[in-house]
Amino acid sequence: MPEFTPAYLRLADTGELARRVQDAWRHLEACDLCARYCRVNRIASIKGAVCRTGERAVVASYGPHHGEEVPLRGWAGSGTIFFNWCNLRCAFCQNWDISQRGDGREMSARGLADAMLELQSEGCHNINFVSPSHALAQIIAAVNDAAPRGLRLPLVYNTGGYDSAEALALLDGIVDIYMPDMKYGDSQLARRYSKVPHYAEVNRAAVKEMHRQVGDLALDDGGIAQRGLLVRILVMPEGIAGVERSLEFLAREVSKRTYLNLMDQYRPCYRAGQYPELNRPITAEEYREALAAAERYGLERLDRRFARRFCLR
Repeated sequence: MPEFTPAYLRLADTGELARRVQDAWRHLEACDLCARYCRVNRIASIKGAVCRTGERAVVASYGPHHGEEVPLRGWAGSGTIFFNWCNLRCAFCQNWDISQRGDGREMSARGLADAMLELQSEGCHNINFVSPSHALAQIIAAVNDAAPRGLRLPLVYNTGGYDSAEALALLDGIVDIYMPDMKYGDSQLARRYSKVPHYAEVNRAAVKEMHRQVGDLALDDGGIAQRGLLVRILVMPEGIAGVERSLEFLAREVSKRTYLNLMDQYRPCYRAGQYPELNRPITAEEYREALAAAERYGLERLDRRFARRFCLR
């Protein structure tokens, strides 16, 4: 296999990456970097911004992560950077202490760049931006800082999947691996449980564009992801996630070669107790139905590690 070159290095060499930094910063002045389109001038104030993030990103933690999908974690871990806050309001959020509280620390672009280079020095296989949508401009600025200082790892955009077309245009040629959630197949349920409009329509458009940019997930000879799309679907009780709708969409409109993680670890968290239908784990049968649907639609590239809980193979 030819030697891998991260996408952003090509943009850095031509000066396009530096231009993207300036473009992204202008978008912050009337923010359209997620599909809420709040149009808040986030450089001046965070008042009215759902993401509650201004000129500097807020980081909860960073370090090697050994719990991600097999092609990301490998043997040395995925270099995760967890951003505080989120552009969604999921009632069942399992990381609510990060997504709904600002307990982290503000970091400049240089600070983020230093973190990326530190993760690279620790041997991580990639840089994995977790909940990055509202920190997009800051991330691009950090990559522009880190690239000439020796950053050479693939970049993973690990998103809730509510990303605007404007954001994805800025990321084209920067991100190597897109890892979006497909949280809902029904936008009405997304409004009820995540307080967000038009999620399914926005999400499907975003996933199609991500695939257009990077294609199916490509692995190196050691099974480590280098470039492509990896989709996460959290199986939820009572069919709330609309798994079959999302799987049908992937098979018919994206690619049957989509690398897919059907996650079984749903548990009632945060405010799930306010909704009786959310207030239980999923059953083995609900998870088996999700796997069977993937098989029906010919989606065979499944991350199987979660199936162990239900003794599935």
